[in-house]
Amino acid sequence: MLAQKNRVKKKKDFETVFKRGKGFKQGFLYLKITKNNLDTSRFGFVISKKFSKKAVIRNKTKRRLSEIIKTKLLEIKKGMDVIIVVMPGAENEFQKLEDTIDKLFKKAKLF
Repeated sequence: MLAQKNRVKKKKDFETVFKRGKGFKQGFLYLKITKNNLDTSRFGFVISKKFSKKAVIRNKTKRRLSEIIKTKLLEIKKGMDVIIVVMPGAENEFQKLEDTIDKLFKKAKLF
């Protein structure tokens, strides 16, 4: 699990990222990023019921994404708010998610 300081939690923060953020797409993942005025980067995840009707699968995917982000936290630029939206049809396997996240972050120049 990501530390509290590395999570986007408030609805207002999510709305700000969606309104002002720049978007990137890779496979079935969509990334919205915007700068924040903090010394850390924060991450949020959006996984709708269209991805899976089962909450267990949605939560498992969130935990996997969170763990991938946690391992790459030192490499990622500071001062960014990042929202990862998981589209229906996305792979749920850890390695495939990690590869897609790597490609997406390179495309967004977060490394």
